Amino acid sequence: MKVTGVKTRKITPQYASILEIVDRYLPRLQDRSVVAVTSKIVALCQGRAILIPKDEKEKNKLKDQLIVREAELYLPRSSSKYNVLLTVKGNAINFSSGVDESNAGGYFVLWPKDPQKSANKIREHLVKKHRKRNIGVIITDTTSVPLRWGQRGVFVLAHSGFSALNSYIGKPDLFGRPFKMTSAAVADALGTAAVLVMGEGVEQTPLAVIEDIPFVRFQQRNPTKKELEKLKMPLKDDLYAPLLKAVKWRKGGGT
Repeated sequence: MKVTGVKTRKITPQYASILEIVDRYLPRLQDRSVVAVTSKIVALCQGRAILIPKDEKEKNKLKDQLIVREAELYLPRSSSKYNVLLTVKGNAINFSSGVDESNAGGYFVLWPKDPQKSANKIREHLVKKHRKRNIGVIITDTTSVPLRWGQRGVFVLAHSGFSALNSYIGKPDLFGRPFKMTSAAVADALGTAAVLVMGEGVEQTPLAVIEDIPFVRFQQRNPTKKELEKLKMPLKDDLYAPLLKAVKWRKGGGT
């Protein structure tokens, strides 16, 4: 697998449309490539940015309001040693509902609105422009995972143009024993690799092109509603349900 980061100028709120940015900065794409786009530049292009108040008290109040508004579920700051709001959003556990002020020039940046629609639009545009049938798109973000230090791109907000999961269920392992539960999280794994290359600091590299990926099953279309639903794990079926249900989640304003 080859991952190539793509450097851009600083992206500011409503600086351009996301299609203008990918047109300006992406190289000529080869067939069977996946383009990774950070959620932050998609959100900035949508104007999903709120100016941060200069008063510290007002800043903190606004941030909490935004986090709770955006969250599907949340735990209060008092539940965390690090005074953060743990949240569930986008069918994933994260913190602060993705509300971020790093590399944002004095703004709180929210997650993009309808990231799946954006992924579909970017893919359709790139397929037409580059005249390639097999192009995928992922919209990435970072979070942390339990019991491990460090931020990582552990999941994607949206994908298009390929199958997000490669199922091994029913197939034999090396000794003929059939797999019962295993599926490879292809989209999330691509996101992890892309975010590592794009970086978390001043790299100014919000795009990446992923090539040489024979394990990716391209689909030449947007994912169906049924396929997207299959990516979501209901709490009652989750392997970690005993932990997740042991705390008193509060209802946020997100859906």
